[in-house]
Amino acid sequence: MSTTMNPAHGLQLILVSSLCCTAVSVGDDRRSVLWRGGSIAVEDAAGHALVSPGGDFSCGFYKVATNAYTVAVWFTASEDATVAWTANRDAPVNGVGSRAELRRDGSLVLRDYDGRVVWSTNTSGTPADRAQLPHTGNLVVLDAGGNRLWQSFDWPTDTLLPGQPVTRYRQLVSASARGSPYSGYYKFYFDSDNILNLMYDGPEISSNYWPDPFRKGGANNRRAFTSSRHGSFDRRGVFTASDQLQFNASDMGDEGVLRRLTLDYDGNLRLYSLGAADGRWRATWAAIPRQCDVHGMCGRYGICTYSPGPTCSCPDGYVPRDTGDWSKGCRRTFDVRCGEDVGFAEMRHTDYWGFDLNYTARISFDACRRLCLADCHCEAFGYRQGTGECYPKIALWNGGVLSIPYQSIYLKIPTRVKNLNPSLLHFDGHACAVDERDAIVSTSYLHVRSNTINFIYFYCFLAVVFVLEAIFVVVGYLFVFRADSAAAGRVRDEGYSLVFSHFRRFTYDELSNATSGFRDELAKGATGSVYKGVLDDGRSIAVKRLGELTQADEVFRSELSVIGRINHMNLVRIWGFCSEHPHRLIVSEYVENGSLDRALFGDDGEGSGVVLAWRSRYKIAVGVAKGLAYLHHECLEWIVHCDVKPENILLDGDLEPKVTDFGLVKLLSRDAALSRVQGTRGYIAPECWTVGRPITGKADVYSFGVVLLELLLGQRVCDWVKTAANGAGDLQRLAALLREKLKHYDDELPAWLAELVDARLRSHFDHAQAAAMLELAVSCVDGEPSRRPSMSTVVHQLVSLDDRTPSRRHA
Repeated sequence: MSTTMNPAHGLQLILVSSLCCTAVSVGDDRRSVLWRGGSIAVEDAAGHALVSPGGDFSCGFYKVATNAYTVAVWFTASEDATVAWTANRDAPVNGVGSRAELRRDGSLVLRDYDGRVVWSTNTSGTPADRAQLPHTGNLVVLDAGGNRLWQSFDWPTDTLLPGQPVTRYRQLVSASARGSPYSGYYKFYFDSDNILNLMYDGPEISSNYWPDPFRKGGANNRRAFTSSRHGSFDRRGVFTASDQLQFNASDMGDEGVLRRLTLDYDGNLRLYSLGAADGRWRATWAAIPRQCDVHGMCGRYGICTYSPGPTCSCPDGYVPRDTGDWSKGCRRTFDVRCGEDVGFAEMRHTDYWGFDLNYTARISFDACRRLCLADCHCEAFGYRQGTGECYPKIALWNGGVLSIPYQSIYLKIPTRVKNLNPSLLHFDGHACAVDERDAIVSTSYLHVRSNTINFIYFYCFLAVVFVLEAIFVVVGYLFVFRADSAAAGRVRDEGYSLVFSHFRRFTYDELSNATSGFRDELAKGATGSVYKGVLDDGRSIAVKRLGELTQADEVFRSELSVIGRINHMNLVRIWGFCSEHPHRLIVSEYVENGSLDRALFGDDGEGSGVVLAWRSRYKIAVGVAKGLAYLHHECLEWIVHCDVKPENILLDGDLEPKVTDFGLVKLLSRDAALSRVQGTRGYIAPECWTVGRPITGKADVYSFGVVLLELLLGQRVCDWVKTAANGAGDLQRLAALLREKLKHYDDELPAWLAELVDARLRSHFDHAQAAAMLELAVSCVDGEPSRRPSMSTVVHQLVSLDDRTPSRRHA
């Protein structure tokens, strides 16, 4: 995909001029040529590095993150500075000290701040004279006679320009995400049959998805086994290839339009035309009309649907691995053990493409079901009524809803798993009106050997069953449910559990038994105590007993239902609640490594001496930011946490953070919420102390800034403020002092920053990350809310630096 930047922040480019040392040129050549011995520094911003004749393309340093740059060719006139080619795509260089130079030995090279060569044209030993950017956007290295020694057209990234070929050895590779320079998992290439394909080549699987993999080359109007592999498009917008692939832009014919063919980050190949008036790109052709046909989009177990655009979801009993990146798919909330009792949950009109263990045609449903039961590697099976086609699956990828009415997928589910919709579970085989056990299903919908059942009789039978079932429901409601209020309550509770999957209502006795009478206390805070427990199905839970709640039962349940639907890998999963006056309890997942304050400050009293490593600290910062950003910007209802602190950040077995106690401010007494400050002293934003000022998400940003500082310091900020600056000043004054010091920060590690970071790390920390984290923390604790960044901006800044900037560790 083309790399784009937010126009609201400008193009964010460093366009530098050539520092020519050995030759002088005149006119436009001075802006389109880099002579031998000349160089381009990332810091220089005097003008364009290289500009093509006519000004359609520019070449220079392009900013892709806070302190990360690539050397790229981009469209000068496009509104978002769309990149057409990148040299160092997967190895951005530092924003200070990096340099591109045409060396006297003939190579065009890119050096990082430490002098290390990150990228090179490998043309040393040749009489290179200059690097030039012609009007085609093809960066070339020429000798004194004008002969090409190297050209960027031979090394495409995710985009083809008019006249640039895709060949046997040159393929397009998508970007990993929107606006990212890094290589993704999608490829546009010639396969071994000499046919152009689109392929998802992920970390776990790879599969072709265009042209239609179920059709052979001839059926797709392609010619296989040709003697050449070559494809390109011209300035008119006509693409032709050696396998007879041909397509045209919808505005074909105008040679004055700037065009590009890009394999976008979402896996679709699109032809774009640039609007001369507004500088915006318009898609004039796309390979995949239905985006859900792109493989890998929703990851393992994910299902792609349209609502109305393509949307990923998980089956019942599965949860997303990362709601911010659906390509990571879903994961089970249960495990399937070989040999245990299992059933099958039906998903109608659904299929997962490929990975068929043992495809069999014209067999009964029970026979297909037994095939899957007999193999522990079978995760599900697909069955098509009418044709009797059976598809046992050893892996579930590329799920989608089909227009085929009689196709279903049956997921293998252990019978011990509770709270799944029982109407979806089939423990005793496929329910049908006739015995299918020995029937050979023919091509009509439900014809058995006698062929006596046809469509008319079958639909009449369904209508009769429907009417009888409706009568039964109405009679049951009038004479059973209405007469028994307790039964009605049970039905209502079951409804909640079906809607919210694992989110359900517990009884007080049930939770008392699970926690052994609330004996094992994990933590105690202002809103209540937390106890460890174990449910009957073996799941470990954390039970929080709440106080100061005055809402009616229905209001409490309604508020909890909203919180229960929130699902993010960096937020503690809420599984249920108990509301039996005067008891109000929340049941959530148990996170085994406890809270961050114990790991960071050693508040567990055990004196283990284990120090939280820098890499873990940075991962915790990123995870907490993602969780809060989800609450602020992405979840069903906007939620401000109001009490972000290390005690409310839990760590799982991999030290992945999970924020807890979110949404509790919604459950407190309304009068109490208005009459007193919510949160913990030391982490509360200044505006929270002012009566009448609205509390927004910027209050959480302030608290997160305090947590960032504590991750850096390894101690409580309130303790640090007392001792810093000779005890003269509060956090705001010290933040202002740090802000002033950061203005004069250069590439060298200042002594004051080394002394600031937790001494227990013994200087084993990432220089760039520590400086960026400090700068971000200072901006988060700004006394004026409007000057603080949003949580989405915080996430972007942290993620952009994670494993991307050159790491400098000091021993």
